[in-house]
Amino acid sequence: MKGTPSMGKRNKRLHIRCRRCGRNAYHIKHRYCAACGFGRSRRLRRYAWQSKKINKVRIK
Repeated sequence: MKGTPSMGKRNKRLHIRCRRCGRNAYHIKHRYCAACGFGRSRRLRRYAWQSKKINKVRIK
């Protein structure tokens, strides 16, 4: 079965609230937070592309 009937089966929670950042991004099965990287590393997950660059200077 594919298409619309399959969409009705997607009702399980993949993410729960993260202990460190508080966002609903902690994956239960993978055991790490997609937002802050908790469970994967001690450092906070942050990338340069998350903030916008204006006049060659990164702003938050």
